[in-house]
Amino acid sequence: MPAEDAVRAALATVNDPEIHRPITELGMVKSVGIAADGTVSVAVYLTVQGCPMRDTIAANVRTAVAAVEGVTAVEVELDVMSDEQRKELAAALRGGTAEREVPFAKPGSLTRVYAVASGKGGVGKSSVTVNLAAAMAADGLKVGVVDADIYGHSVPRMIGVGDARPTQVENMIMPPSANGVKVISIGMFTPGNAPVVWRGPMLHRALQQFLADVYWGDLDVLLLDLPPGTGDIAISVAQLVPNAEILVVTTPQQAAAEVAERAGSIAVQTHQKIVGVVENMSGLPCPHCDEMVDVFGTGGGKLVADGLTKTTGANVPVLGSIPIDVRLREGGDEGKPVVLSDPDSPAGAALRAIAGKLGGRQRGLSGMSLGITPRNKF
Repeated sequence: MPAEDAVRAALATVNDPEIHRPITELGMVKSVGIAADGTVSVAVYLTVQGCPMRDTIAANVRTAVAAVEGVTAVEVELDVMSDEQRKELAAALRGGTAEREVPFAKPGSLTRVYAVASGKGGVGKSSVTVNLAAAMAADGLKVGVVDADIYGHSVPRMIGVGDARPTQVENMIMPPSANGVKVISIGMFTPGNAPVVWRGPMLHRALQQFLADVYWGDLDVLLLDLPPGTGDIAISVAQLVPNAEILVVTTPQQAAAEVAERAGSIAVQTHQKIVGVVENMSGLPCPHCDEMVDVFGTGGGKLVADGLTKTTGANVPVLGSIPIDVRLREGGDEGKPVVLSDPDSPAGAALRAIAGKLGGRQRGLSGMSLGITPRNKF
């Protein structure tokens, strides 16, 4: 007969597909029974009725337990957690408290938060966000993306989440993931392609829920895809996640650069750091020669960086220039980021280089309060 300890050890290797932690640690193993003929019966609690991952969990449990020595057959029974169990789980995931708070704004948070901003729409801000996230995840980082462009949400399609919907456990939301990136968007809560017609307070509340009610786990990097301009969401980000650093996306066109500089200058009022500027659509590689065709002009990225350096008094670098590449657009439409589908393409290589600069920055306590109070020894 197989040993129960061995069976439970095997179950500890099975992670919940949404929470990404062992089912034994989450209290999802209801019971384990072992018959004389080697048949193992495992009862598993699902977090909610109609859990979309029920078949995946059952299959993973069967596979893990079947590998234990002496097991001849595996039977899996699925049950559902009670309200009390769900409350306990939610409290455990929040670190022992049921209070909702933005984990990335806490003094001890080591997550690097980047707010991807632009002055105007159409500069490829969402494409940059999605590809940076996918590239960082491919490098082994734990990455999340908040589609904070409530009116013009597009991240779910571009990252490859498709029609996946979040699972709610009590007041906690489990975000879908694709290509190793956890994603949340208002588009996951609206029917079809229905528009979102909200004013400022509703926008703030939605962003607050995305940051506080979603279970992100221990992220290395969180990217926020902001709407263009300096409106309600930009202000809410500064209030909810004051440690977020601003990444400005522009095109080489001077008109776009001027507006992008205006968007980045909000950092002066919100006391946030600008991590750098990304110039998108920097040129079109000629299909017949090696020269670049400057479709939208040149120098927009440097113009924005120089202007923001002068405005903020701190060095704002140009992190990279991304050429026009049809594969970047195709990847966004198909949910296959170009950094994964064609990483050595001109656009893919440029985006991976930028991701390396942002993702390679060390997680540290620099600038954070250590909670130490000076004491007079006399």
